[in-house]
Amino acid sequence: MSVPSKPMPPLASDAEAEQFVDSADLSDYDLSGFKPMRFEFEPKAAALNMRLPQTLLDALKAKAKAKGIPYTRYVRLLLEADVTNRP
Repeated sequence: MSVPSKPMPPLASDAEAEQFVDSADLSDYDLSGFKPMRFEFEPKAAALNMRLPQTLLDALKAKAKAKGIPYTRYVRLLLEADVTNRP
């Protein structure tokens, strides 16, 4: 079994990506830099308002920034993980 060696080409559009995936053997490419992505399809119809100590909010914002997501999305992910028992 050979080690993937080709870097992924830059893909400028969804159509370009679809064409690439349809025609390329992805086992030839180095996908080690890819990160899992979650898509949110369910509409957000309810709101939550809560008061927190500033230090906790600052810590949440720092963790979210390290993950590259808005802090409100990070809080939602934490809540979803807890209620679905997902790590």
